[in-house]
Amino acid sequence: MDDTHLTRDLIAYLFALRDQVQAELKVLLRELELTDTQAYALWQLSDEAEPMTARRLADRLNCDASTATSLIDRLERHGLVRRAPYPGDRRAKILQLTPRGCELRDRVVQYTAQRSPFARLDRDSQLRLHALLGEAAGARAAETAS
Repeated sequence: MDDTHLTRDLIAYLFALRDQVQAELKVLLRELELTDTQAYALWQLSDEAEPMTARRLADRLNCDASTATSLIDRLERHGLVRRAPYPGDRRAKILQLTPRGCELRDRVVQYTAQRSPFARLDRDSQLRLHALLGEAAGARAAETAS
């Protein structure tokens, strides 16, 4: 297999995996009345070492600040997120999951983990794949995996 075909197959596998995860998650998201983007935002707000701001969330979601602000507003109206003062900068706000937001995030994570295509792999294979995907994705993967 030449490099072009190999790369094309790898990308095709990534799309197939994404489609499998989204298809499985769609059932739960309908029940929770969440969109894919809202679920991904909750996922990104999980256990951050650094405080999550709207700007950081926009960067993580690959969208502009106004789109992230609109998303945060909707999550806040649903009681899933709250804005708290950012220490040392009155203009900035820290985004925090509410207890309800944590509950929904945990359900999404658990549901996804149980139905993940990676669950078909044994632990050693998962660890190898984790290392390879992290290497291929660069620093971004290491940042978002934590």
